Amino acid sequence: MIQTKKITCLVTGGAGFIGSHLVDELISLNYQVVVLDNLSGGFLRNINSKAIFIKGSINNQRIVNSIFNKYNFDFVFHLAAYAAEGLSPFIRHFNYENNLIGSINLINASIKYKIKKFIFTSSIAVYGTNQTPMTEDLEPQPEDPYGISKYAIELDLKAAHHLFGLDYVIFRPHNVYGERQNHGDPYRNVLGIFINNIMLKKPLTIFGDGNQTRAFTYIKDITPYLAQSATNDQATNQIINIGSDKPYTINQLADIINNCFPQKTEITHLPSRVEVYQAFSSHSKAKKIFNITQTTPIEIGLKNMIDYAQKIGPLKTRKFKKIEIKEKLPESWKKIK
Repeated sequence: MIQTKKITCLVTGGAGFIGSHLVDELISLNYQVVVLDNLSGGFLRNINSKAIFIKGSINNQRIVNSIFNKYNFDFVFHLAAYAAEGLSPFIRHFNYENNLIGSINLINASIKYKIKKFIFTSSIAVYGTNQTPMTEDLEPQPEDPYGISKYAIELDLKAAHHLFGLDYVIFRPHNVYGERQNHGDPYRNVLGIFINNIMLKKPLTIFGDGNQTRAFTYIKDITPYLAQSATNDQATNQIINIGSDKPYTINQLADIINNCFPQKTEITHLPSRVEVYQAFSSHSKAKKIFNITQTTPIEIGLKNMIDYAQKIGPLKTRKFKKIEIKEKLPESWKKIK
């Protein structure tokens, strides 16, 4: 009996939140999955036992080239990044080194080893302040180093396709939440911060007036389509917004989370910080390509996230140790120990 070779995929950041759910999806499709993660933001507990785990950084060209040579990947799913958008103006060198230069190492290797398709998770941060809902044909106007780095990678993938024929899919997800999200990170993921504060019996803190609008996306509403994009010809060489359609204000979200717990938690407002005030996108393109008909209501997604977070328990917040610029850093971040 002739055995056919399994489709082999690399998932960078596969011990992280979105990456680990994507690994589960790929394994359910009977793919061989290699996870490359330095565990700076992920956890061993997140990694599917059927995946091959390699601890290492995308910044290490030797490791990147060696695993490409060893495993002969069909597809690369690139999710490794430090995705603290609000913190990125204060860690510019770290941001570009990890989110941009590391990505270029992967693109170089993908060209050299003739990868069939490079699937990249960008962000709606590339849009900056733009008309809403944001559509893929809008001109990107990123306003922070995180968004700039994501947009630069998008441009590089287009250039690599033009010159070398490297096919790609660029996803622009937004405000993803759910089980396995690191609710101990004080710089990103507002829903995780709220849940952790409630478990620690601390107030829910909101920057500014709380009327900023975001659409929040349940994890299992995006990872099946990331996985399917590898073999979906309609997705090839496309930029695709993916996520939930319904925007909420941060004030509304604080109330929704409060209602998920038996006792109300105090809400306090901090001085506003520099951020895009309204950010939500259109997903008509994704719906057409992947035949998406529904998404998870936030009350259901939040219950699943809260149940998981309570099993893990509250997490101690840790100060980011590589702050490069302290001028205009929010006071509440300066107080993190």
